[in-house]
Amino acid sequence: MIRRTLKTLQLLPAALMLSSAAIFNCASCWAQGSPPLPDLSNKKQNNRPGQSSGAPEISEGSKAVAAPVTYSYEFSQPAFYVRHIVIEHDASGQGKITFERLNEETSVVEPIGLSPSVLSRLTKLWQSLGFLDSEENYQASRQFPHLGTMRIGMTQGARKRTAEFNWSNNASASALVTEYRRVADQAIFVFDISVARENQPLNTPKLMEYLESAMKRNWMSDPQQLIPLLRDISTDEHLPLIARNHALRLIKQLEK
Repeated sequence: MIRRTLKTLQLLPAALMLSSAAIFNCASCWAQGSPPLPDLSNKKQNNRPGQSSGAPEISEGSKAVAAPVTYSYEFSQPAFYVRHIVIEHDASGQGKITFERLNEETSVVEPIGLSPSVLSRLTKLWQSLGFLDSEENYQASRQFPHLGTMRIGMTQGARKRTAEFNWSNNASASALVTEYRRVADQAIFVFDISVARENQPLNTPKLMEYLESAMKRNWMSDPQQLIPLLRDISTDEHLPLIARNHALRLIKQLEK
């Protein structure tokens, strides 16, 4: 009996050490963020049709929505004074305008930044067209080639579409090209007044007259965006006083 007791006592420390080692290993597994799991790599998985294997699947539609979008507008009429215009921008309204004038071989390329109000109007018109998902031909049955050819385009990931017409009975398509033409007119004015201030100050009074006329006819995309420029013109002593005073009058009209 005494011998059995002694033998049991001799085995007890070894058992305690094995138990402690097991507890320590288990604790380390939990400390690393997961408990010890059995190896299931060789086990067969039987997923029924329509069941998820555990990892979320991304549909093609989701990929398309996540892809960046770019928009483009192009106008061409060789007989017009501004004979060619191309506007390209992203979903945030940042982009560039390229335009060519009659009898000029060099194109002008300028950066553009659409104001939130302009970008909102354009985005709504693109959405109303459902452009990438549509195959509609926007060209009206009646042709007006003398008015120039317009092309609108959108690219989103691998999806791309361009539509061409010179006149459209689709209200959204017609409004879209009109809005882009206003963007072009405002950007070209900003370029022209910048060149005049630097090289031909005496031309600025005529440009200010044009701006007032364009604002009355709603040819500018967002006249409010021009207020900082007009303030700068009103204090530029290199310009004729008539141009500076005209700028002040236009600022007062815009701030009403």
